[in-house]
Amino acid sequence: MLPIQDLLLFALAAFGLVISPGPNMIYLISRSITQGRKAGLISLAGVICGFLFHIVMVSFSLTAVLFAIPYAYTILKTAGVIYLLYLAWQAIKPGSKNVFEPPRARGADLKADTNGKLFRMGFFTNVLNPKVAVFYLSFFPQFIKPAYGSVFTQSLTLGVVQIMVSFTINFIIIMLAARAARWFAANPKWVRVQKWFMASVLTGLAAKMALDKAK
Repeated sequence: MLPIQDLLLFALAAFGLVISPGPNMIYLISRSITQGRKAGLISLAGVICGFLFHIVMVSFSLTAVLFAIPYAYTILKTAGVIYLLYLAWQAIKPGSKNVFEPPRARGADLKADTNGKLFRMGFFTNVLNPKVAVFYLSFFPQFIKPAYGSVFTQSLTLGVVQIMVSFTINFIIIMLAARAARWFAANPKWVRVQKWFMASVLTGLAAKMALDKAK
């Protein structure tokens, strides 16, 4: 059983990652702004089901990898550090975009989709995103300790925590997407603050991960 302090730390890490813009966030915001909150929530249901798919697959993989390959933890930790630093750079690199920018302002023209298509698009946007699998494979091992019991069970527990954090943050984003888009358009200086905040959180997580000793 994972200690509560480890779960809370993982929840904080999951928060830092979910606020980093990616295909899931961009899709949910785009749908919420152009087709309304209901469309955003249906899309979110698909995204969450996509997370479940990744978590089950990765939980089996971690169980095999951590016990079969020497130094697997060090390899995965290094990959996790590089991945977090990459996300931090993506947030602040020159030319990076504000995800709350209205899609039409970016030249997009999204048509209204049926509920079934919204769900499927949310699901496949997540399932076909290799970054999600990379995140789980490189990040979960930092919090898993064989001494706490089944690696598979610990992976599933972390997955549930990650889903809860992701659902909560994305739900709030969907509810506020249109308002946030208008606010950032009226206050462009805060776009840079948003980006640097995300980059700082991700860099801090990368530093902690790099300094952690093998479990």
